[in-house]
Amino acid sequence: MTLTKVKPASNDAGIGISSRSRKDVAQALGQALSDTYSLQLKTQYYHWNVTGELFHSLHTLFGAQYEELAEAVDELAERIRVLGHNAPGTFREFAEFSSLREDRYLPADWQTMVGNLAAAHEEVARSLREKIPAAQKNGDEGTADLFIGRLQAHEKAAWMLRSHL
Repeated sequence: MTLTKVKPASNDAGIGISSRSRKDVAQALGQALSDTYSLQLKTQYYHWNVTGELFHSLHTLFGAQYEELAEAVDELAERIRVLGHNAPGTFREFAEFSSLREDRYLPADWQTMVGNLAAAHEEVARSLREKIPAAQKNGDEGTADLFIGRLQAHEKAAWMLRSHL
């Protein structure tokens, strides 16, 4: 899904990337931002509610992961602004543009929570992998680099989670 409501900000970015290319990349960033915010919220939800024999280690792991995701949200939003566009920032926009879906109910056990989070990180990693060539094609190596860094973070997070199962 692409963001169709990405709007240029009041200041035009003269950074050597065409207006059309900046819009295309800002749309990809908007989806990555929406996915990241949705995953941050899910991770924090599980952090608050995890129980069981691995409570302490999972509570700590989930806490570290949602804090890392919070920093990533800010970095992705600021990159959209660098490109001269406004970042999405409402729950409605995040829900509309994220490829991740909310849990309808709190999972009954920590194994399901861990599996859900691992799958979500893997889904975001796959989505980011598809966005890297598009950023490069549009001449935006800065965003490609950001996507690569986020891809690596999601792959590592998924590995850490899968290691508990």
